[in-house]
Amino acid sequence: MRTTIIVIGVIIVILLLTVFPAISSYNSMVNKDETVKSAWAQVENVYQRRLDLIPNLVNTVKGAANFEQTTLTKVIEARAKATQVTVDPSKMTQESFQKFQEAQGQVSSSLSRLLVTVEQYPQLKATEGFMQLQSQLEGTENRITVERQRFNEIAQEYNSYIRKFPRNMFASMFGFQQKPYFTADKEAAKAPTVNF
Repeated sequence: MRTTIIVIGVIIVILLLTVFPAISSYNSMVNKDETVKSAWAQVENVYQRRLDLIPNLVNTVKGAANFEQTTLTKVIEARAKATQVTVDPSKMTQESFQKFQEAQGQVSSSLSRLLVTVEQYPQLKATEGFMQLQSQLEGTENRITVERQRFNEIAQEYNSYIRKFPRNMFASMFGFQQKPYFTADKEAAKAPTVNF
């Protein structure tokens, strides 16, 4: 009888030593996963701010006589494509993340071309509305950079947490996957050509 009580006691202690850490690890993974989702929502928020500014910018630029329509069309098309690409934060894959990043990169590229083209229109650059929009776009681009960096830091913390032993076993059992990171655009590796 006494041996049975000791065996049951040992089994209970072993269960407690394995169940409580598993519960604690699971809850920590849930918290970190939610933090990643929150950071992703903020990234989407600042990208949406930029997409919301584009129609105002296009309308302001349209008013300039003889403005290059192809430049405006590319901005509008890039914006339309970017609104169609979404990433589900609970099922982030490298492929969906890459598509999102490429679509946003096209928006950045077309906006850059638009702003360079505007340089040829001093009367447009001098208007208060355009100057305010340009300032808001610059501020939004800075916010995007900050939020992307913050997302990468939070994703790195989450990824490190779920990959460490023994949590990696629990993460695998409960379906916690690594989150992708924002990376530099492919064109960023190329040095710009400067001709004088």
